[in-house]
Amino acid sequence: MHIITFDIEDWFHVLDNPDTNNIEQWKAFPSRLESGVNKLLGFCDQAGVKATFFILGWVAERAPDVIAEIARRGHEIACHSYRHQLVYTQTAGEFERDLVTALERIEAATGIRPNAYRAPGFSITARSVWAFDILARNGIKIDGSIFPAPRAHGGLPSFPAGGPCLLETDNSRQLKIFPMSFGHVLGRRIVFSGGGYFRVLPYAALKRGFERASYVMTYFHPRDFDPEQPIVPGLSPIRRFKSYVGHDTRRPSAYHLGSPPWLVVANLR
Repeated sequence: MHIITFDIEDWFHVLDNPDTNNIEQWKAFPSRLESGVNKLLGFCDQAGVKATFFILGWVAERAPDVIAEIARRGHEIACHSYRHQLVYTQTAGEFERDLVTALERIEAATGIRPNAYRAPGFSITARSVWAFDILARNGIKIDGSIFPAPRAHGGLPSFPAGGPCLLETDNSRQLKIFPMSFGHVLGRRIVFSGGGYFRVLPYAALKRGFERASYVMTYFHPRDFDPEQPIVPGLSPIRRFKSYVGHDTRRPSAYHLGSPPWLVVANLR
């Protein structure tokens, strides 16, 4: 089971960065979303694959035609929050209001109310598992927010499953969980199939990871395929490295989207 997903946000939607963290700051940045999304759609068309697109509600509100085109091409429409904030920095009430707003904006743009969700930065951690019950209460049936390894924005390394599973919330609601996949290096869980990892890791290591795994969950952003994007202001040296390494040397064709056979989350219900 190999699944391809895209998190649809603009180049400046960088988490936990003082220069881009506030939704009011975003108005100052020029959008590169339309060209980025068109590039992703072109890749999928060329490879003959369908993907799951986790869409930011703020993006759907401001670029509804771009988001509607994703649905028109037959891809799965999913939710990536409205304000792109870390879950564990919000109260339960703030999180639910953000979720509902995002679902409404995405539905207005596409005519589809998403039933799949991914938290910004995979930020459902041990201190914010209350989010799962809120998701289920609001019609979410599938979640892709679990990062079952250590991560800068938390992660949930104690999560027991390394593949699709059912999760029961405290109020006896159920969600289908599609966590990030991982391999093992020296006994440690290592994630290898996300946007930045594709730019950092050698192709041989990526190929070996795919060949050894029976389940691989991937994620990309439009900015992962945009070597001409501006530099986001305010980033620390290490975060700047993570965000931009590999853009000058790795071309989209290296990702080989057409092999192995990709599946869309919508077909796994």
